[in-house]
Amino acid sequence: MNPKNVSNWVAMASHLSLLIFSSSVWAENAPDSTIDEVVVRSHPLSAQGLSQPISVLSGEALSASLAPSLGDTLSVISGVHSSSFGQAVSRPVIRGLSGPRVKIMEDRIDSLDVSVSSPDHVTTIEPFSAKSMEVLKGPSTLLYGSGAIGGVVDIHTGRIPHEVPEKLTADFEQRLTDNANQSTTSGRLEAGFGNIAIHLDAFRRDAEEYEIPGYAESELFRMNEEAHDDHDDDDDHDDHDDHDDHEDEEEVFGRLTGSQLEAEGGAFGVSYTGDRGFFGVAVSSYDAEYGLPGHSHHHHDEHGDDDHDEHGDDDHDEHGDGDHGEEDHDDHGDELPPVLDLSQTRIDMEAELQSPFNGVDAINVRLGYNDYEHTEVEGDEGGTTFATEAWEARVEVRHSEVFGITGVWGIQGSDREFSALGAEAFVPPVDTQSYGMFWVGQAMTANELNLEGGVRLERVKQDPSSGQSRDFTLGSVSFGLAKNLSDGWRISGQFDRSNRAPIAEELYSFGPHLATQTYEIGNDSLDKETASNVSATLSYVSERFDFATNIYVTEFSDFIYEQNTGREEDELPVFEWRQGDATFRGYEVDAEWRFLNWNSGSLSLSATYDSVKAQLDRGSNRNLPRIPPKRSRLSLHYRQGSFKGDLGFRRVSDQSDVSSNELATMGYDDLYAHISYSMDIGDSDLILFMNGRNLTDDEQRQHSSFIGQLAPKPGRTLEMGLKISL
Repeated sequence: MNPKNVSNWVAMASHLSLLIFSSSVWAENAPDSTIDEVVVRSHPLSAQGLSQPISVLSGEALSASLAPSLGDTLSVISGVHSSSFGQAVSRPVIRGLSGPRVKIMEDRIDSLDVSVSSPDHVTTIEPFSAKSMEVLKGPSTLLYGSGAIGGVVDIHTGRIPHEVPEKLTADFEQRLTDNANQSTTSGRLEAGFGNIAIHLDAFRRDAEEYEIPGYAESELFRMNEEAHDDHDDDDDHDDHDDHDDHEDEEEVFGRLTGSQLEAEGGAFGVSYTGDRGFFGVAVSSYDAEYGLPGHSHHHHDEHGDDDHDEHGDDDHDEHGDGDHGEEDHDDHGDELPPVLDLSQTRIDMEAELQSPFNGVDAINVRLGYNDYEHTEVEGDEGGTTFATEAWEARVEVRHSEVFGITGVWGIQGSDREFSALGAEAFVPPVDTQSYGMFWVGQAMTANELNLEGGVRLERVKQDPSSGQSRDFTLGSVSFGLAKNLSDGWRISGQFDRSNRAPIAEELYSFGPHLATQTYEIGNDSLDKETASNVSATLSYVSERFDFATNIYVTEFSDFIYEQNTGREEDELPVFEWRQGDATFRGYEVDAEWRFLNWNSGSLSLSATYDSVKAQLDRGSNRNLPRIPPKRSRLSLHYRQGSFKGDLGFRRVSDQSDVSSNELATMGYDDLYAHISYSMDIGDSDLILFMNGRNLTDDEQRQHSSFIGQLAPKPGRTLEMGLKISL
């Protein structure tokens, strides 16, 4: 192990959000899937009766799962996959849905970045600045609007304190990883005096290109390219330019080109607290520079024939196949891979007043403002600049019980001014406005059957600088029930009917996109999509055994999807945004058996399984693109005093149910481990830990990734670290 040390110290996080109450929910705390007493902050109703599946990552489970990107961190939860674009970028895929259908929030306000516009754009909520992460599986449009038709991920940072801490607290964490020589440093401090509470956090992460167990391009992709080249040669025997270009390209082996990253940021928050509420403000920054993998060839055109002769066969023999990944790019005059350079400043405000007058238990106001810009650079060119200035605000009023019903009224508004400027800007500047109002409520019947329901009305307007403006009126309704049965059994179910307005990129894209190597064509005539969802959950809790299974069916009318047409424009594959009716169905199973317990320790076994099937209702090939394959996991958990150890095996199946012009993805195995040891040092707590990922060094490709055929996940990775808490 040769880790690269980094001096800056950084961030972890706090937490807290509004209108939330303690209760018991099924918490899939991977790698330990257990049922714990948790606080659900992303939903204003009492979690004791929530019919919607909710998963929470916090504490040791979150620490063991932390990865540089949000999607990879959350992919340990059943039903949640990752749409990774290298190690810097990944959004969560919930039950086969991602992008503009999964709302990513920081303390219940949208991330307000441009991550929904393209799979290569990072989500600017830093996983290492989180105290807990909550995933609401299934439609959550009632509370959070059109962009939550597939689910919600809420990251709790605590950057706006809700109460004054009793004493000064501080956390410091350092992680070193052998693969990519990655170093991550984070820190957090919270203090208070009088009625004033203060929060500080910071982080820095640095990583080189990561090692992979084979070629960057999959075997199936390389075979497909060879067949394509042979076909081109047959069509035109007199033109050898394309063939010569292919001969002058060397396939990347052993290291993923363009997978390096640097990121740093931090936040300062301050609150005034009183007996009946608080008011707080937080200012945060996020800066990053990372490569865009998926451009998986070294080019030798600059050398000419003489340079090739100078290297000669002996030079290639000296390197050998196993050294391809170690060659210096400059030795061959390679073209540099694209790089994305971004900067963001964000301001958040929150205020809450409890019992302001009769009939109202609390009023909570939140506001987030974000100024974001990034530039995609290839070589020495200036590249394309994406910028957005956005705000989102929400007001929630929790009313007292009326006819046995408690609930929350709310209004929400947002505005996003987006622009893409440069030679390869594939979307015109667009101003997006959204306004909505909602009510959600809950009641308990005499036989302890919990009933939930709600409605939402929303208006979305897309106003481009060129092209026709679009207005959408959206409505959503939901009804759910939950009941605790005898002997630890519990059953719940939910029905939702919700709408989603197409985003600007789906409507107005037109042109080549550097990062994804595609020619994107939107459709400004797209209609809103409508989802009718039915889901059910059965769970069981006992002293030694926990079990839960979720099953769901979602029928979409006018489902919006991006299709590879098989055509080419400017030597790029053409991807079009289309609409069609579609059905998603699937299930998730989680279980844990605590089969041995003794005075100072325990031994338990946990397992998960998830599957989703997504198809268009009509067509010769009905499969939708980038749908995750089936996945299973089995883990052994050992606890002995201050020592904790987990050993797990995950199997990801082949995905052969592919869309038109989409390649199948081979399945893979993933052996992973986590060990930690905690000790007291004076007034401080010290935790030493080690994580092992992909311990068998298997080639792992995610079908849900846009560049899964060009960019596998990292090979064998060992990570060690320490955390000190004062």
